[in-house]
Amino acid sequence: MLQSLATRFILLLFWLLPSLAPAQQLIESATLVPAADQWLQPGDRLQVRLKGRPGSRVTFYRGQRLVELPNQRGTYQATYVVQPGDTLANRPITFQLVATDSTRATVSSKNRVRLLNPNEPQLAQTTSNLSYLNYGLGEDRLGGAKMGYLDSAVVLHLTGRVGNLYRVRLAESQTAWIPQDQVQLLPPGGFVPTSLTGSWDVRGDSVLDYVRVPLTARLPYRSQLLTNPTRLEVDIFGATSNTNWITQRDGLQALGDVHYEQVAPDVFRLVLLLKHPQSWGYHIGYKGNMLEIQVRRPPIKLRLRGLVVAVDAGHGGTNVGATGSTGAREKDLTLAIARQLQQELERRGARVVMTRTDDASLEISDRVRQLRRAQPNLLVSIHVNSSGSAATQGTSTYYRYVAFRPLSEALYAQMRRTGLRGAGNVGSFNFGLNGPTEYPNALVETAFVSNPDDERRLIDPKFQQEMAARMAAGVQEFVRGTRANGLKGWLLGKPAVQ
Repeated sequence: MLQSLATRFILLLFWLLPSLAPAQQLIESATLVPAADQWLQPGDRLQVRLKGRPGSRVTFYRGQRLVELPNQRGTYQATYVVQPGDTLANRPITFQLVATDSTRATVSSKNRVRLLNPNEPQLAQTTSNLSYLNYGLGEDRLGGAKMGYLDSAVVLHLTGRVGNLYRVRLAESQTAWIPQDQVQLLPPGGFVPTSLTGSWDVRGDSVLDYVRVPLTARLPYRSQLLTNPTRLEVDIFGATSNTNWITQRDGLQALGDVHYEQVAPDVFRLVLLLKHPQSWGYHIGYKGNMLEIQVRRPPIKLRLRGLVVAVDAGHGGTNVGATGSTGAREKDLTLAIARQLQQELERRGARVVMTRTDDASLEISDRVRQLRRAQPNLLVSIHVNSSGSAATQGTSTYYRYVAFRPLSEALYAQMRRTGLRGAGNVGSFNFGLNGPTEYPNALVETAFVSNPDDERRLIDPKFQQEMAARMAAGVQEFVRGTRANGLKGWLLGKPAVQ
């Protein structure tokens, strides 16, 4: 009996093998492009690629034909524009290949596709006050290029997905992307978030200037801090003006004229002119559904004595950073230099906030939250550079926002006085600690630990102290330059728009 069952199983296996073989022999691979789970809506492109036997007829979704590339025999590609009424509920894409000898093969993609119904909008809301939007799908070791942070519980209209990134519709002609772990999907039945704006209130207290704009939903926003004239522009997506007046109350010290523009039917722009040439930062968030912008003022006395300076020693704990040929580790070097900088700044009368004082593991988000609580006047972050080429050497500084460039420039000029070769002052830097808008900030890549000459200097305690002294001098020069520019604006009689 057992022998009879085994014989039947072997016969069944031999009967099945001819039908299984063609898929393995005819098709090498079949993928979505990009090769990730996707959500698409009408008008989006579903792109696919298959590699298989040359000269075949290959089809996919609804019998659409793939074209064999003339310069890559056996590679087939196709684009299908999703149409209204198309349905696909989170399933793989199936491909069929028919070879010239009429043998056939069918295979499914590893990744899945969901076609969204525009009549059933998919909504989500941000889960923390450090949620962030990206411009696109690209990324490198610093992550995707960031548009900016959002507050928590901001409602977003999702119109697509590629891998772990959701596409967000901001306005009719503007989209962004947000990581999947930054949002929580909302149940069906919700309305796409929109709001009319109310009339504003602009006022100051003993610490800050405030702009408050009433809305009926927590809408996404984007901000830009610009110069010449110094101004803050905030775009609220999904908002349309019903602002009939803007009340500017007593107590304003940082804000000058304020007004708005309806730059698109669903984009409401606040334009806030600043009275001082140098911005000292701002914060955007919600109080209920009230969008509140807090604008920081210059320190009462523009001098280093009494200034609150945050110093960040890069890496730490399990995050070792770069390592030199002698075994010198970035996390140790940055902490040693940061401690020296703390002493130099305190000797000049500044109050110093350290993000870490020992070999602790700290995520970037932990540091940002810590700094938000500390409310420093400015931040200097210290790192050690590295390159695949041992010949590359020098010092460099980094900033993200053009309004904070003067701090980066002052630090760079002083670091060059150590005798280190110049590797440049770099703007629009997509690093987590350059992202906050609450205070001027800059990152110093002291030198290249991958270069023998730079490494020799980096591990020398005397040179560490010299670099720290130069950074302290750079902070001091930034403060003096801010005071000088403010005085120049006052003498010209144009302090509001310098």
